[in-house]
Amino acid sequence: MSNIVSRLLKSNKHSSDQKRTSDKLAELKSKLANLKEGEKAIKQRIKNLEGLSTKISQQISEKLGHPGIDESLSQSLRQIEEKADRALSTASSIETNASRAIASVDSLKVLCGRVATNALATLPVGTPFSKVEFQVYSQWGEDGIIQHLLHHLPQIKREFVEFGVETYAESNTRFLLIKDNWRGLVLDGSDDYMSELRASDIYWRHDLTAKGAFVTPDNINALLSDNGFKGSIGILSVDVDGIDYWIWKAIEVVDPAIVIAEYNSVFGPNAVVTVPRDDSFQRSVAHHSNIFYGASLSALEHLADEKGFDLVGVNSAGNNAFFVKRGIDSPFAARRACDVFVEANFREAREKDGSLNFASAVDRRKIIQDCEVFDITSNKLRKLGEVLGLLS
Repeated sequence: MSNIVSRLLKSNKHSSDQKRTSDKLAELKSKLANLKEGEKAIKQRIKNLEGLSTKISQQISEKLGHPGIDESLSQSLRQIEEKADRALSTASSIETNASRAIASVDSLKVLCGRVATNALATLPVGTPFSKVEFQVYSQWGEDGIIQHLLHHLPQIKREFVEFGVETYAESNTRFLLIKDNWRGLVLDGSDDYMSELRASDIYWRHDLTAKGAFVTPDNINALLSDNGFKGSIGILSVDVDGIDYWIWKAIEVVDPAIVIAEYNSVFGPNAVVTVPRDDSFQRSVAHHSNIFYGASLSALEHLADEKGFDLVGVNSAGNNAFFVKRGIDSPFAARRACDVFVEANFREAREKDGSLNFASAVDRRKIIQDCEVFDITSNKLRKLGEVLGLLS
């Protein structure tokens, strides 16, 4: 691994650096995922062994207390108890070693991310975002785009807010937190996820606040201010797979320099639409396909313009857009949604039984064409198929 990193450091070819670094980060992420799955299995086995050990101990105690038991059986039972204890000790040791291995792989991921930052983030303004992408903890290449933006916007405040993070293992701001030591607030609808995060090493190592709450337009400002985030911040990342448009529209207490917002490419490049406001919205309930959620890129561009932001680009996966606040001496040019739109190639549409159907982009639009969206241009509800010209 050290040889790989050394070769990356010595290379002066950015495109070659990007490919090698991206490949290595993908490999490390795969290994880390396997280790974490292994750790879960080990923990379950330890739990099972603890239960078995307790049961055996109880049975042995009962047997040893029986007046008719002979010495040979008593000795055999003691040996069984000793073996159970040794097995439990071995399992605990394996768990410790697995945790150490995960920590080591995690450190190597961050190191590769630093190398990628040095090689790619410093590329000049105007470089296509696809050329600066790399993935450490982000779902796609957002880690690289963020580092590129920050390199050319060094004056912004080192604070972030991200919501819709689940366990925070995969997120837009985790690399920023670890590498650049920013202060941050993360929110998720699952109290269990946030409790798990608060119990992890990353929580005491960094200035991070984790709050379990189902975010709505009505409570978002209170959630931000009550947790110590007001005024200027560096980054706001919005990804709740639902009423993202309405939540961003409602935010008033923080003023971010950069906003990262998820868009739904199924809505197409030109339609200015979002799902209707429904504070209890859940994409898996809204439509069985699981692809009716969020807002179009043009809708987010429209909202960004109202709030004083310029669209500066999207990721190559076709699901996250990046906006920069006007008036902060940004060197990034404003772009149009229709010019930078990327159609997502990932095929996550599902059948009614929950199985993936691998529908194409065209077929995905047909699947949800009868769903009602809020058309921001006409200020009314319309069927998506009508907006996209799919319905006669």
